[in-house]
Amino acid sequence: MPVETPTIDGDSARMVACIPRLRRYARALVGEHAAADDLVQDTFERAWARRRTWRRDGDMRAWLFGIMHNLYVDQRRRKGRAASTLSDAGVDLPVRPTQTDNLEIRDLGAALALLSAEQREIMLLVALEDMPYDQIAVTLGIPTGTVMSRLSRGREKLRLLMSEGLRPAALKEAK
Repeated sequence: MPVETPTIDGDSARMVACIPRLRRYARALVGEHAAADDLVQDTFERAWARRRTWRRDGDMRAWLFGIMHNLYVDQRRRKGRAASTLSDAGVDLPVRPTQTDNLEIRDLGAALALLSAEQREIMLLVALEDMPYDQIAVTLGIPTGTVMSRLSRGREKLRLLMSEGLRPAALKEAK
């Protein structure tokens, strides 16, 4: 008796296509691979259970990011503390040949961690996911003007932190 191979319908295939972006955003939010994978899995569990609520004319990526955002906020509230900071061990970035580039990346990660969670989320959605402001507004459930003002304040604070010489890893003098 021949074995049937399962087929993936269009909606499932679209959900699966969103996994890399969801994982990247989750890693940037929580900073740990295992916790990020758990967040992605929780997102898909909730999305699958509520897949009939997704409007066919809507953007699935924004819908999934909205679910992930709500789960992340719920988890933060339950823990009663801020999100964990980004660490060098939790980020898979290509290594560039100069030492100063690595220090700049570490400084940027440290500066991002100093932003408020609301500003950091929007900065990551704009920079990493290249989401338009209106999609971010729908994803986070806030007005588009709020997205733009948080992004503006976040960028300004990031510029200030980077220009003031935020150096979490200062170079030591050899004796």
